[in-house]
Amino acid sequence: MNANATGEQIVVIVGAGLAGGNAAVTLREEGWRGRIVLLGAEPGIPFGRPPLSKTYLRGEEDLSAWHVKPADWYGDHDVELRTGSTVRQVDTALKQLRLESGATLYYDKLVLCTGGRNRRFAVPGASLPGVYQLRTVAQCNEIRQVAQPGARAVVVGMGFIGAEVAASLRQMGLEVTAVLPGAAPLATVLGNEVAAVLAALHREHGVHLVTNDQVIGFEGGNRVERVLTAKGAQLACDLVVVGIGIAPAVDALAGSAIALDNGILVNARCQTSVPDVFAAGDVANLLHPVFGRVRVEHFNNAEKQGRAVARAVLGNLQAYDYIYSFWSDQYEHKLEYVGFARSWERIVLRGSYDSRKFLAFYLTQGTLQAAFGLNRGGDPELEADAELRACQDLIRGRIRLAETALADDRVDLRSLNIAPQ
Repeated sequence: MNANATGEQIVVIVGAGLAGGNAAVTLREEGWRGRIVLLGAEPGIPFGRPPLSKTYLRGEEDLSAWHVKPADWYGDHDVELRTGSTVRQVDTALKQLRLESGATLYYDKLVLCTGGRNRRFAVPGASLPGVYQLRTVAQCNEIRQVAQPGARAVVVGMGFIGAEVAASLRQMGLEVTAVLPGAAPLATVLGNEVAAVLAALHREHGVHLVTNDQVIGFEGGNRVERVLTAKGAQLACDLVVVGIGIAPAVDALAGSAIALDNGILVNARCQTSVPDVFAAGDVANLLHPVFGRVRVEHFNNAEKQGRAVARAVLGNLQAYDYIYSFWSDQYEHKLEYVGFARSWERIVLRGSYDSRKFLAFYLTQGTLQAAFGLNRGGDPELEADAELRACQDLIRGRIRLAETALADDRVDLRSLNIAPQ
């Protein structure tokens, strides 16, 4: 039973990032009249993180354009934004949260948008000064201070964050070496052929790629001086940025009745296994109507699922069926992706790898699972350009497609969404 003496219904949102911020805004804008308490461990107001590896890191942009709402919006709309607040334990039987401060907070509806935390890199020397990870503004500011032209940087991992950081550091005038386990950046996500194109782009911009290798330690005196790899390389450096991904932040849920498996398990309406408890964003492992059970760690999903979870709290029973999309900027090149594919049977190409302007279609049993575009036009800060939006429709429709039509640049992709081929 809720111990709120006023009888006013309370929604507590744990996590004041992009998903949590959008959940709070949508709740208030779409009719929630009770209290909204938004708890954030980090300082500052909710914002989107993409510039931290790109324009903000390079000093080209502040974060104001990435705020979910301006700072004064929260007070003006009776949203209690409490920064520096970490939840220690969730008790779903009593409907209460225990905070690190020792305070207790009751809820009627609970929305978990706890996101993720950088994976711990457990190798010797990882705690040396000069070894950085990147997720928060504070971490980005630390890297900016030491990322001076001519400095030698090693980037560990070349997923999207690692690749963006490597590109940004080169644009800032640093010498950059990247160590990655595969033959090319993002090979497991995009396939070897597409990844080889991205590898060539980085090499052309001066990044030295140490491929099919892994970092086993760091050495230095008062600060990191060398990176050691499994194949025996010793890479002299002035700073290191480790980008090996994030793990779902679920520590506070240990021992609770909330089902966990690679994040917080939620159904298609963002509901957890416990009544009145919801989850969204990087931490949510969603039973998606098209893709099955997936957990997605991208800006567009956090923004949209944050809104969707608020509507679920308000009683909307519509399934969250967003066809995922994201973008990346690396040097002057624009990368866009829609869909979700852990594996595929065929990649069909529209355009050419040599031109650095193409669409790659990832097919299984003749149906489109995902599409990747390089330099196909459109604004990279939009959800996707016209071609990628057409691909979203084809993915949702699960239409069996003719490979010849997909490969032919003269065929309007929208025309394929009318009947099986």
